[in-house]
Amino acid sequence: MRTAFVAFDEMTALDFVGAFDPLTRLDTMDLTPFPFEWDVCAPAETVTATAGLRFEADSVGEPLDGYELVVVPGGAGTRTLRTDEHFLAWLETADADLLASVCTGSLLLGAAGFLAGKTATTHPGATEELAAYCEVSSDRVVDEGDVVTARGVASALDLGLYLVERLTDAETRAAVAEQMDYPNGEGDGRSAP
Repeated sequence: MRTAFVAFDEMTALDFVGAFDPLTRLDTMDLTPFPFEWDVCAPAETVTATAGLRFEADSVGEPLDGYELVVVPGGAGTRTLRTDEHFLAWLETADADLLASVCTGSLLLGAAGFLAGKTATTHPGATEELAAYCEVSSDRVVDEGDVVTARGVASALDLGLYLVERLTDAETRAAVAEQMDYPNGEGDGRSAP
């Protein structure tokens, strides 16, 4: 499965990495019968997330039409990019079987026209902005078939694991969650005093 992890200046690093980590474990843990290949796709060779963390792109400004899964993070940069015609035209080249977003990445999917007639979720502080594009849910992960959205920053891990299960099965999701030492949605992960 060819996957594009979209990156841009002022994205939230955990939005990106939280989904990236569980999904790429499909390959690094040899958990799928199909190859899991991925690229960091960005409008520039290097992008800088909030707090100055830099990411190098594998694909710069190339159309996203060759990917089966496209994952879009959120972050402060979404506020300007959702009105950036050049960026939106690039995002619109995605004709993937599955689009996914974390946090305010859903604003970018909405601005690019991918959320019309759908329900999606986003960071609680951006629900009014998202309502301009679609119905808004407060659920942590919303699956609309060809589009899956996740709520706020830390929900990136939930999205990544959700997509692992959707692409494979519950047993594989559990194996990835165990390797990550992630509670897999069981309780809140805290120990009793």
